[in-house]
Amino acid sequence: MCRHIAALTLFAGIAWTSALAERPAFWSAAVPFDPSGRQFHVAPDGKADNAGSQDSPWDLASVLAGTHKLRGGDIVWVHGGTYTGKFDVRLAGAESAPIHICGVPGQRATVLNSTLTVSAPASDVWIWNLEITSSVPPERRATTQSGSHPTDLPGRGGMEVYGGRRCKYINLIIHNNVGGGVGFWKGATDSEFHGCIVYDNGWVGPDRGHGHCFYAQNQEGIKTISNCIMSVPYRGCYTMHAYGSKAAYVDNFVIEDNIAFERGPFLIGGGRPSRGIRVARNYLHGVGMQLGYGADNEDCEVRDNIVPAGLTISRFRKVVEENNIRQVPAAKAVLIPSRYDTTRAHVAVYNGARAKAVPLDVGGFMKDGESFRLLAAKDFFGKPVVEGRCAGTKIDVPMSGEFAAFVLLRTP
Repeated sequence: MCRHIAALTLFAGIAWTSALAERPAFWSAAVPFDPSGRQFHVAPDGKADNAGSQDSPWDLASVLAGTHKLRGGDIVWVHGGTYTGKFDVRLAGAESAPIHICGVPGQRATVLNSTLTVSAPASDVWIWNLEITSSVPPERRATTQSGSHPTDLPGRGGMEVYGGRRCKYINLIIHNNVGGGVGFWKGATDSEFHGCIVYDNGWVGPDRGHGHCFYAQNQEGIKTISNCIMSVPYRGCYTMHAYGSKAAYVDNFVIEDNIAFERGPFLIGGGRPSRGIRVARNYLHGVGMQLGYGADNEDCEVRDNIVPAGLTISRFRKVVEENNIRQVPAAKAVLIPSRYDTTRAHVAVYNGARAKAVPLDVGGFMKDGESFRLLAAKDFFGKPVVEGRCAGTKIDVPMSGEFAAFVLLRTP
């Protein structure tokens, strides 16, 4: 049985009981907390007719489908191990008290060879700390068929968010899936991906690479993609593909504090006029940024981005463009703390001078003497690049090239 329910320092003062006595220690003040909420448990060998307790955990599929009548403020802890099957989220919490589906920090809860979907009537659900990946080797992610819908690939995987209102997806690691990483579609309103790492998804055909980190469309409400790290494996794949034909909408996007590197264009725009586009503090390397595609658009704000591979703003009636940097800084390390997880930040490091290390200022995020681990963004579960205790407010980040992306974790 793979439950790993050992006590963690992150959970000091929180007992594994049905009552939720206090806010989980890693949650920031931006996370709504309802002290009347309950807490339950999921494990790979759980069953739908169990009690949902530590000793009698549920299965993941029945929880996400809404079988257990969860209510706003409840937390379901997803314990380490591998989860397979069909997973469709149809839970409904409350705006002031979301339902939280949360992988236990320090454990590795993996949805394997499955697509995690979110459909109506889902609302006010926050999903945290899951890995979504595939065991299909790279050589099998190739097809002899051109186009976006080949019939000879072994599955898809990733996430497809068809619906859901005011939902958040936090610290997910979505990688090496046969299809794209995330489909974030029109039916998902006022929702957000935050702090996710999305990389090496997609397949290659005779025409080009296919599958993007984010394929997104939106009309009503505001769709937010923030503090995510993105990379694609093939030419033809996009890191950001907020795009649609003349029949689709690409409106009301906030895209901020993201890191995109290696390859794959960063596009916001389509065949229908776009409006309400805000793109700020994104850190790109080897990735060009493009706003506007084929239509005459309304308005956009483009501020404080680093875009050495180029920035194109096409056919917008009203443009605010400020403080965008178009060359590789000689030595610049950017710390991007999570809005929701007090133990986590993402890091982008530019090293145009090709130094052996670049200093990172962690003041305001870490205190002198606190322990940390610095992880390569595409090797989150691997050996840390650096670990130790913070001396003052600086960490020297080892570098071997012109750019790198990392995850910084405050550890007990």
